[in-house]
Amino acid sequence: MTDTTNGALNRKLKMALVGGGQGSFIGRVHATAAVLDNRAALVAGALSSNPERAKASAPAYDIAESRAYTSYGEMLEKEAALPEGERIDFVSVATPNHTHFDIAKAAVEAGFNVICDKPMTFDLAQAEELVKAVEGSDVVFAVSHNYTGYPLVRQAREMILSGELGEINAIRSNYIQGWLRTRLESEDQKQAAWRTDPSKSGAAGAFGDIGTHAYNLGRYMTGLIPEEISCNLKIFADGRALDDYGHAVVRYSNGALGTVTASQISHGRENDLFIEVDGTKGALQWRQEEPNVMIVRKNGSPHQMYTRDPNAPFMNEMGASACRLPSGHPEAFFEAFANVYRFAYDAMVARASGESFEKKDTIYPNVYDGAEGMYFIQQCVASSAENGAWLPMKYSGARS
Repeated sequence: MTDTTNGALNRKLKMALVGGGQGSFIGRVHATAAVLDNRAALVAGALSSNPERAKASAPAYDIAESRAYTSYGEMLEKEAALPEGERIDFVSVATPNHTHFDIAKAAVEAGFNVICDKPMTFDLAQAEELVKAVEGSDVVFAVSHNYTGYPLVRQAREMILSGELGEINAIRSNYIQGWLRTRLESEDQKQAAWRTDPSKSGAAGAFGDIGTHAYNLGRYMTGLIPEEISCNLKIFADGRALDDYGHAVVRYSNGALGTVTASQISHGRENDLFIEVDGTKGALQWRQEEPNVMIVRKNGSPHQMYTRDPNAPFMNEMGASACRLPSGHPEAFFEAFANVYRFAYDAMVARASGESFEKKDTIYPNVYDGAEGMYFIQQCVASSAENGAWLPMKYSGARS
């Protein structure tokens, strides 16, 4: 069970936000999730690459004008010059993909903890350089694969890792959307524009944006080590520069097979991330759009419906510790996102208190998970370019 206070630190952690200016979606999510448990306060920010917009966006976050910076470089320099008890403790990076590396690396080198949005970097080379920077420092580095924070995802992880489902044979993980059925990027829609631009999004479109979530969820829940991958990516919206649909097959080291499907062109689909895991003793399924229910099936027995209930005897410690509300009161996206912050805060407090903390085998997604996500994108794009050729997928830097 996590410590939900700031313990020996005896104060709130101080947060700085990069990105999140007017028109942003994910920046506001980071800001909301970070303060949900009253363990942190947003005190500074460089909210836009446009200096005027950066300043104009600050009041909406209640950031004082003196700490509403016009660039992340200015923010890091001025915050580092403040006395230790006044400067920020961590930087949240909520900007388009192509900017993550420079911001995160600069924050790490300045000695600040980082929570970075995903994909972690623009490409694998940047990811590996960022891993080296983190390893050469004592900072806490988390990546916001926020779906790992749902209580029943953590419940499922513990059940699978403890052997309740037996040997895992198959993983089917899917993330299906429909919002890019038409070329919204040609209409200057902000969220569509950068996600479909190879110079900002990177080598993949849908597979980089949401396919990485589906892949990460399977890895997180099962702990299986991938060996090979075969992928086919497709552009269905004429004139679009990056994939809007794709399908990958993964061979795991234990002999299991996995599939990852990502779509942004399926009519009427919103944020339908869902996963099914088949084991020799049982199978389970979980759906992000109905996150407080998980179905477990075993041949010859009635199907079991697990609901998110921290007080129920069927909940394991991992699942219960991710809950905030009694059963029947829905917990969802913000709370799951906040669990990434919540468990990273424990490490930040340990660091600030001079205590040791785990950096690789963490309950929250870390820099190594971020690098593996970039390897996943790289190998999927390369496989698709070779007509679905089988390519290596075991990443040397991944957590075991």
